[in-house]
Amino acid sequence: MAVFLGQLIGFAVIVFIIYRFVVPPVRTLMKERQAAVRQQLEESSQARERLAQADRYHAERVAEGRAEAQHIVSEASTDSVRISEQLRLQGAVEAERIKAHGTTQAELLRAQLIRELRGELGQEALQRAADIVKSRVAEPGAQSETIDRFLDELDSMAAANQAPADDDTDLRPASREALASVVARFDALTSSLATEDLAHLADDLTGVAELLLKEPMLARHLAEASGSAEAKRALVERLLSGQVGPHALEVVNSAVSVRWSAASDLGRCLERIACLSLLEQADRLHEADSVAEQLFRFGRVLDEQPRLAALLGDYFAPASGRVALLDSLLDGANGVNPIARALLAQTVALLHGERADEAVHRVAELAVARQGEIVALVGAAAPLSESQRARLTQILARIYRHPVSVQLTVDPALLGGLSITVGDEVIDGTLSSRLAAAATRLPH
Repeated sequence: MAVFLGQLIGFAVIVFIIYRFVVPPVRTLMKERQAAVRQQLEESSQARERLAQADRYHAERVAEGRAEAQHIVSEASTDSVRISEQLRLQGAVEAERIKAHGTTQAELLRAQLIRELRGELGQEALQRAADIVKSRVAEPGAQSETIDRFLDELDSMAAANQAPADDDTDLRPASREALASVVARFDALTSSLATEDLAHLADDLTGVAELLLKEPMLARHLAEASGSAEAKRALVERLLSGQVGPHALEVVNSAVSVRWSAASDLGRCLERIACLSLLEQADRLHEADSVAEQLFRFGRVLDEQPRLAALLGDYFAPASGRVALLDSLLDGANGVNPIARALLAQTVALLHGERADEAVHRVAELAVARQGEIVALVGAAAPLSESQRARLTQILARIYRHPVSVQLTVDPALLGGLSITVGDEVIDGTLSSRLAAAATRLPH
């Protein structure tokens, strides 16, 4: 019994301990577990609800997608028809454009080919013609025949031409009248001058012209139209008295007493009177023809050597240096006339803005004009016979209504015919120029 009670008490103690210490945590744990299960059940229910909503949303989107796809397919079908029609029209337009462009290109290529063939054929024909001409003019008498034919043509135009103007036509009327007045005074003065005085007069006037080039203000004052002639003559007396001879002083006083259109015309007038002084000296010594010939010959040298002409015409260089260069050239030449040398030195010293070759030709033409003739520069492939030269001189005299001096230059490159230059007028009847003109007319 006691054992039973003891076991019962022990069981009661165990039950109490379990109820007191074990059951509460277990209950708490079970409650928490139940709460977690309920929470999971709620979440599961919410998840099923969200899943159902997602299924419904998916079904709606699928339906919308199908409707949109059907709409896109319908629009694509419509667009494909429209695009196909546009491409067909564009293709037709582009095909027409390409066809037209191809036709144009074909025409251009055809025209270019024809032009090239014509050019090649023309070049070949021109080369053949040049060979025939060269072989023809190489025969004896052939060049003379070309000259005779040209003279026949020139003779036919003799009545239609007029004489060229004098070399002072670039002067204004007032200066031309003034120059004529001073030249007339010079002509009256020369009758009382000895031959050696003419050389001194030329030197003095050249010095005065150089002074006017160096002192443009003085030239402007002396040439001023509104200035008092007496005051200008008094100034000339103060400046030049004792520096130049009385004859040069008289010419300068005559020049400053008349009206000039430009200050530079006064210097040109004195330069021309200086040239006339030397030409008058040459005429008295019966050397005028020799002087004119040597002047023309030196002019042709300058034409053939433009570098030399540029050096002599460089007015930025001192005049003394240019004259020294001229003297060195003339010293190497044979039989240079002293008057021709003086004229060339005077011309080179007074150059200012004018080309040396043009200035020398101008003085040479003045030398011939002083004898009552004009100058014709004639180029020929061969020397002229006496009869041809006489006929040419006669025809040119009829054309220009004035005696003509022919200066001949022989150049075999001209092939045949003649080239004639009188002043600014050129009559080119050479075979070489005609071949060159034919070449310029060929298609390019």
